[in-house]
Amino acid sequence: MNRRAAALCGAAAVVAGMITAVPADASPASATARRTAPSTHAAKPAWKKCGTKKYPTLQCASLKVPLDHANPHGRKITLALSRVPHTSGKAYQGPLLVNPGGPGGSGLTLAGFVAASLPKKVAAQYDVIGFDPRGVGASRPALNCRPGHFKPVRPDSLPTTPALEEANLDRVQALAKACATKYGDLLPYIDTVSAVHDMDAIRSALGARRINYFGYSYGTYLGAVYAKLHPERVRRMVLDSVVDPTGVWYDANIAQDHAFNSRHRAFMAWVAKNDATYGLGTDPERIEAAWYAMRAALAKKPADKRVGASELEDTFSPGAYFNGYWPSLATAFAAHVKTRNDDPLVEAYENFGTVDTAGDNGYSVYTSVQCRDASWPRDWDEWRDDNWAAYEKAPFMTWSNAWYNAPCAFWPTDPAEPVDVSNDSVPPVLLFQATDDAATPYEGGVMVHHLLSGSSLVVEQGGGNHGVTLSGNTCLDKHLAAYLTDGRVPRGHGEADAVCAKLPDPKPPTAKAGAGTGAASRGATLHGLLGFRG
Repeated sequence: MNRRAAALCGAAAVVAGMITAVPADASPASATARRTAPSTHAAKPAWKKCGTKKYPTLQCASLKVPLDHANPHGRKITLALSRVPHTSGKAYQGPLLVNPGGPGGSGLTLAGFVAASLPKKVAAQYDVIGFDPRGVGASRPALNCRPGHFKPVRPDSLPTTPALEEANLDRVQALAKACATKYGDLLPYIDTVSAVHDMDAIRSALGARRINYFGYSYGTYLGAVYAKLHPERVRRMVLDSVVDPTGVWYDANIAQDHAFNSRHRAFMAWVAKNDATYGLGTDPERIEAAWYAMRAALAKKPADKRVGASELEDTFSPGAYFNGYWPSLATAFAAHVKTRNDDPLVEAYENFGTVDTAGDNGYSVYTSVQCRDASWPRDWDEWRDDNWAAYEKAPFMTWSNAWYNAPCAFWPTDPAEPVDVSNDSVPPVLLFQATDDAATPYEGGVMVHHLLSGSSLVVEQGGGNHGVTLSGNTCLDKHLAAYLTDGRVPRGHGEADAVCAKLPDPKPPTAKAGAGTGAASRGATLHGLLGFRG
């Protein structure tokens, strides 16, 4: 943190049973060919009302695109689209495509949120377009490789015995095998480059010569790849919480482990600061030891026969994405430690840790994209060594994160080559990054700032949330509004072009406190849409 602040201011053998690779265009060479696939001329979407109480002007449509953009007359799949139409005539600036990340996140509701959260004069100038990427949500076909993959109680993520390691390996191999069995014909085309060509098909169907784009998290990588493959079709682009494209995806996940651990310790420090409410003491290290003691106890005896050690990690990892969850998590933590009352913990698991059908779908697409996008080690010895090394310094999420991504060690498609997103042809891109973001560590924002010539980097100093614009920080949002209004970007002389102070950490609830309002409410809404992975 000191370096960043200064810069801103001035197992033993290869696991057997590898799944047979899926043929048919699964090679890196064919992926390269698809990068230059011709743009398809899709039919104009037929918009219908699908408004909700919260977003009454939302409209929906669908769009057919080629499964393989290199074969535009072959099999078609369907993308689900949403729109909040512009209301300003002469000031109309075209479509603004939005993406919440993942990969595997649904963007349909995000269009309503973005349109409602931008200043009215700004939102009025754009058709805000949401979409479910291929395989996701309301798009068809939608992937669900192994329903109930996260059903509790799962094996302890920490493989301290050969039996635990084998149990976790059985799970991830079962997921990879299920994806191969159910979707072997689709998997070679569930990747970032194919999704980019889908975006361009959306642009064509909307009748736009160029698009505006606003992506969070993985959506920043999606946007950067679009800009690389179609720079002449980018008008404006906003990337919030930026993926480091030089680490996709194995190295990026190892880097996450260390950032997640730091963020968990920030939560411990917050609990210590609020000892008057939670009564766990004022020493963050002692509080952290109590958290790991809770984990060990739940590994032996899961709460309500549902919340074991792995489910506990699922419950508390969202707190590393958004500190608005800290009060609820601290209440559950304190109840377990002080009175062995696990009712609040089970409730927190239900709120933050459970995975429903939509979550199964999102995870199926997440693994499909990440495992296809780039090479992953196929020797489990390498995974074991790298993750134990990371665990020694970052125990909080290392092994949970490893098993989440481990299907890629056994994935049935050959990997493609990552896209070099360096770009000196795209118009100025506006980047937003918090210095203490765990899911996309700060270095990713700096890296993309260097790779995208002419880009501007706005930093939230000391901020740790993942996804920082349109969540209550008026300093950040002023830069966003200025850029979307007339393309203005800040220009500085250091590592960042502009620096904004972070929002205050949340306060523990009081008897008089009601439902969240203002910034806290907007932040909770945004992070509910972004989800808790990538």
